[in-house]
Amino acid sequence: MFEKFTKNAKVAVVMAQEEAKELGAERIGPEHVLLGVLASPEPELVTVLDAHGITAETVRAAARANGAPLGEDDAAALRSIGIDLDAVQASVAENFGPEAWDRADPAPKRGLLSRLMGTDWGHIPFTTEAKKSLELALREALHRKDREITSTHVLLGVLRGAEPPTAELLGGRAGISALRDDIYGMLDRAA
Repeated sequence: MFEKFTKNAKVAVVMAQEEAKELGAERIGPEHVLLGVLASPEPELVTVLDAHGITAETVRAAARANGAPLGEDDAAALRSIGIDLDAVQASVAENFGPEAWDRADPAPKRGLLSRLMGTDWGHIPFTTEAKKSLELALREALHRKDREITSTHVLLGVLRGAEPPTAELLGGRAGISALRDDIYGMLDRAA
């Protein structure tokens, strides 16, 4: 599938991995793919995104305003199965000292060379939702009978498969609908 990706679309996928790493996520989610697209949009797409006030900075700010930083839905997931992360942190502090949680280094899985060099060249896997976004990008390109998958198609894939957390980063369902309509209009004018 990636052989059909344009340079910008490939850069968007690479940037998604970089965003996930920078944000400390263990997996690349649709929000990271979105940030990757925002780092490398086609020039025509920049105009549409600007009209909607969508930049990487605004998406990151929206993520912070919505509660947890990107890639850190762990506390909510743990709560859903009856584990209180705050109680776990308090227990760690009680048993190992007040700074124990901050000192903890989970020792990421990486090779000897990257540990020695202080770099991590390892691959971060995609979540099911992020994979679905890329699959939907392919479907968008096929539906439009386009020969290549651009970062615009990747964005359309993210929009089409947006779960509530990702949708909120873009102004909810209404924001996604308006953005998608404007992107389709842009593509129709270019065709």
